Amino acid sequence: MPTPLPRSKVKKHQTWNAESVFLTPEAFDAEIKSLLESLPDVKKYQGHLGDSIATFLETMQALEVLTQRSMKVRVYATMSNAVDANDELGAAMNGKAMSALAQVGAATSFLEPELLSVGEAKLRGWVNEDPYMKLYEHFINDLFRKQAHVRNAEVEELMGLLRDPFGAVRNTTAMLANADFKFKPAKDSKGNKLELTQSTKNSLMHSPDRKARQTAWENYNDKYLEFKNSLAGNLAASIKQNVFTMKARNFSSSLEATLFNGDVPVEMFHNLLNIFKKNLPMWHKYWRIRRKALGVKVLHPYDVWAPLNTRKHKVPFETAVDWICEGLAPMGDEYVDTMRRGCLEDRWVDWSPNAGKSEGAFSTRVPSDTHPFIMMSYTHDVGSMSTLSHELGHSIHAYYASRAQPMIYYTYPSIIAETASNFNQAMTRAHLLKTKQDKYFQIALLEEAMGNFHRYFFIMPTLARFELETHQRIENGQPLTADYMNNLMADLFSEGFGGEMNLDRDRVGITWGTFTTHLYIDYYSFQYAIGISAANAIAKRILDGVPGAAQDHINFLKAGSSKPPMDVYKTAGIDMTSTKPIEDAYAVLEEYIDRLGDLTVK
Repeated sequence: MPTPLPRSKVKKHQTWNAESVFLTPEAFDAEIKSLLESLPDVKKYQGHLGDSIATFLETMQALEVLTQRSMKVRVYATMSNAVDANDELGAAMNGKAMSALAQVGAATSFLEPELLSVGEAKLRGWVNEDPYMKLYEHFINDLFRKQAHVRNAEVEELMGLLRDPFGAVRNTTAMLANADFKFKPAKDSKGNKLELTQSTKNSLMHSPDRKARQTAWENYNDKYLEFKNSLAGNLAASIKQNVFTMKARNFSSSLEATLFNGDVPVEMFHNLLNIFKKNLPMWHKYWRIRRKALGVKVLHPYDVWAPLNTRKHKVPFETAVDWICEGLAPMGDEYVDTMRRGCLEDRWVDWSPNAGKSEGAFSTRVPSDTHPFIMMSYTHDVGSMSTLSHELGHSIHAYYASRAQPMIYYTYPSIIAETASNFNQAMTRAHLLKTKQDKYFQIALLEEAMGNFHRYFFIMPTLARFELETHQRIENGQPLTADYMNNLMADLFSEGFGGEMNLDRDRVGITWGTFTTHLYIDYYSFQYAIGISAANAIAKRILDGVPGAAQDHINFLKAGSSKPPMDVYKTAGIDMTSTKPIEDAYAVLEEYIDRLGDLTVK
């Protein structure tokens, strides 16, 4: 395992195109200053939204421009900090952006309460009277859907100002994990030291050397255990913030508050968890197959990512781009050419592992006058190719939605976003399973598939169960301690392991602490499972040759949030109010498990 490069040594073509957003950090600072100075130009509309159609449209246009500018500030700061948490300039920019965006939120918070005071009848009359108002019909419908939970202008302004201090706890956790944590090196079976960082951890966990995996997993989790009380305090504070918001907006639970805001039926959450629990024996079967394939007497958590064959399948970045584009060929030239150009010419992807780089991967959402960007650590293997495919799904979604919708409808909810990303993976995987017939490569592809399903159909539903119980505990006025959370997490995983895997209660129990992003976005984790279910349903339509299915998916991407989420899904030709897509996704999972079992019979 090579020592991670310092950021200064990463080649330019492996870095994101920061200069396409702001030429220099100084230009970023100037935009922050200008953005804050422009807030009075928006505040002047306060108290006048009901004056006329012209005033309403003028206000909405001013907010459109302000939102576009704010998004560029946010993505520049987020990416700068994520690619190198040791860079004090990037950390400072991130802090400046959070503060500025909180002030923007406070300055624009008058919009919804004032429109509610204007009244539904008047606004609907405007929609019928002026063709330009038709654009805002869904916005108005959604506003009055939320009416009972919108407070007066003064309270809404205070809620906007709380964004900055509320966001600090998440930022503190990320800085602790990504900048301050120094992990004890892993060791391979020959006693060689292997540097363990956030950007090398995944590669170590996929090592064929069991000792390397074991020591990497133990040392990684031990660092989080060392800080379990601080991490628990941060997560408890984040949950308390969610509960505060729930109470301030008059909801009966934080789950209801979060899903209502995204217009997602609460039943969908509970349906997923019920189906997940019903299908746990499928995971128990997979653990048995994996143990036999590895030839070990006892399966340990660090064996979940172990390669099932010793043949290495190197996938250079450029090859991955080719394979992803081939898999997505049914989507048409524009879709494919945009992704290829983004990866190889326009530098959408910051892909080299380097010291200080955040763990994991993400894609940003930006306005139409710049690019979406991806942060990841590409390690030239099938798993990295899959991650790239996933994030490109997010990016192409951002690309289409930002160009088809005004900013008011561009920021689609997470449940929709996770469909676009998993769709790319499903299509890439189907193409390679069909065209790459080598047995060992097939095993590698199925391992990638199982890694994906393990994360989204095992880890994320388990985290969702954890979220529900911890939120309910705070809602009921009970304390949250590190030991309580560790025991809860260990119990949930014990149920999922079903006696087929050794349970290291302390190290498995701290899993919640290692998710320094997902658990700080309220009830985000379960949406991955919904996304992968919808993605497989959409991919199946296209692969089965359903007429117009590819265009249906492009229309889905272009829709953004211009319709309720369940209606956006209907645009893609699927019904997510039904449990069928989730059940069908479990059938796909079972097929992969059985195929892997057949291929790995010794």
